[in-house]
Amino acid sequence: MRKELLKGLTDEQIKKVEECKNSDEILALAKEEGVVLNDEQLEAVSGGGCFGGGDYTCPKCGATGDDVVYTPSSHYNDRCYCEKCKHRWSV
Repeated sequence: MRKELLKGLTDEQIKKVEECKNSDEILALAKEEGVVLNDEQLEAVSGGGCFGGGDYTCPKCGATGDDVVYTPSSHYNDRCYCEKCKHRWSV
């Protein structure tokens, strides 16, 4: 994981993150530690968005399909990100 995404974590927390085997473990660890991940960290954990938006439409510019990245989350609201206008929103 890129160093800037670990910014603000203690050395102990970074070690725990590095021991995680997948994104679900990282999300569970964040919840357990009370760490709130920002949008960039959530995207990095999920691999930059797991699915094309499919049925989601950007409420700002109206983009659909592959222009909308849907990122499911077990700890936070599911999120969408529009590649066209850079708008982010929860679903």
